[in-house]
Amino acid sequence: MFTRILIPLDGSKTAEKVLPYARFLAGSLKLPVELLAVVDIVEMATHISADRARHLDTMIEDSVRNSEQYLRGVAGTFPGANTKCTVEKGKAEQVIIETAAADKGTLITMATHGRSGIDRWLLGSVAEKVLRGGTNPMLLVRATEEGKTDGGATWKSIVVPLDGSELAETVLPTVAELANTLKLAVVLFRAYNIPTSAYAGGEGYYAVDYEELLKAMREEAVDYLEKKTEAVKKLGIGKVSCVAKEGFAADEIISLARKFPDNLIAMCTHGRSGVKRWVLGSVTETVVRHSADPVLVIRAS
Repeated sequence: MFTRILIPLDGSKTAEKVLPYARFLAGSLKLPVELLAVVDIVEMATHISADRARHLDTMIEDSVRNSEQYLRGVAGTFPGANTKCTVEKGKAEQVIIETAAADKGTLITMATHGRSGIDRWLLGSVAEKVLRGGTNPMLLVRATEEGKTDGGATWKSIVVPLDGSELAETVLPTVAELANTLKLAVVLFRAYNIPTSAYAGGEGYYAVDYEELLKAMREEAVDYLEKKTEAVKKLGIGKVSCVAKEGFAADEIISLARKFPDNLIAMCTHGRSGVKRWVLGSVTETVVRHSADPVLVIRAS
């Protein structure tokens, strides 16, 4: 499943709001942890005046030293974990992607916000760039005012959105392993709705019985989920349920997850589009941006 956890940090408390989840996973799955800070020299150079430019090398050295000290402090909050601290120079998203890509089993864990400035990178946009450009699995946590940075988190269930495609189902083996190891319940979910094109008139237009169409779509969604529920139970998961809901996928995923305390959402980055499908890539990004729950993103091959 995962071989290590990579945690990019920019020194902000907002970015640290991913740490309780990282501690929970590192402790529960017995995974080594690498804490990563990135010193962006180009960004730093753009924020200093010309008369201070001659001190740039010293400022870089100070930033590296301060980052190392900061990471060592954070490492001390992972009791018993094999923790490594790394400070690199470069563009944050590029360094994160390249560092993780050295081991495809690396789980990148990031908050979706941060602060920008000489010693900060905009973690929100960086997380989005890593999500789009990376190949590793990611755990993304939307930082909120209420979110804590100390201690560990807990999960009770995993909500798994599916769209009927084989690509979307590639998340299931990882979900099964997590659920079995962490003793979590699994909720399989599928949204369905009548596409806008069905309402359009014009040449060749014919009357549509929307109630019948909606009923057929619901029956198909329920039938699909029931079959997948049985398949997932065979993977050894003790508690599996399913929910089908009319509406737009991202909205309904976020709404459903709110009904489950201490919940994780697990999704793939791809899917298929069409009458019976939603584009899982864009849905994933929407859920990451707006969900109050952490989102585990698995790359569909």
